[in-house]
Amino acid sequence: MAAAAADKVRPLRRVEYDKLVALGVFEGEHIELIDGALLHMSPIGAPHCETVDRLTELFVLTFAGRARVRIRGSFAAGEFSEPEPDLSLLPLGDYFAEHPDRAHLVIEVAESSLSFDRGRKARLYAECAIPEYWVVNLQDRTVEVHRTPKAGQYEQIGTHHKGARLQLVAFPDVEICVDDFLR
Repeated sequence: MAAAAADKVRPLRRVEYDKLVALGVFEGEHIELIDGALLHMSPIGAPHCETVDRLTELFVLTFAGRARVRIRGSFAAGEFSEPEPDLSLLPLGDYFAEHPDRAHLVIEVAESSLSFDRGRKARLYAECAIPEYWVVNLQDRTVEVHRTPKAGQYEQIGTHHKGARLQLVAFPDVEICVDDFLR
């Protein structure tokens, strides 16, 4: 019986989701659309907030006039997904009419969501050809850098610890020190 019911589930399209959001249907809910399904997002703890705040300050100061820094904003990831990454480094542009569908870099800060961010989120961003995706792993105090998206996965994944300096693919002249945002 459960298998028959699952066959009748129709995924929600991003355009439908955006209309429902505009109507206030999800008011007060902390959700995101992934693969046509509405998923509740994990509650955000103090270490997560502090890390996002540090990343925000660092990226805004570093990329002013070169790229747009978006914090916890929607990203148009194909027809059936609209995640809200903790930080997106976007091409300069006007995103008033539509959410961005391209990014130089996407960052997820992970504590309880670590397996999801390493798994489905990594595949989703690779499918969107995001050239670089970071998982700031608060459990192990590392930054997992995913690069070279191909066929729905990243070909290069490296783990960086405190003291490391990260050079961005889209901005090779910029180095970000892990110590500047990860305690």
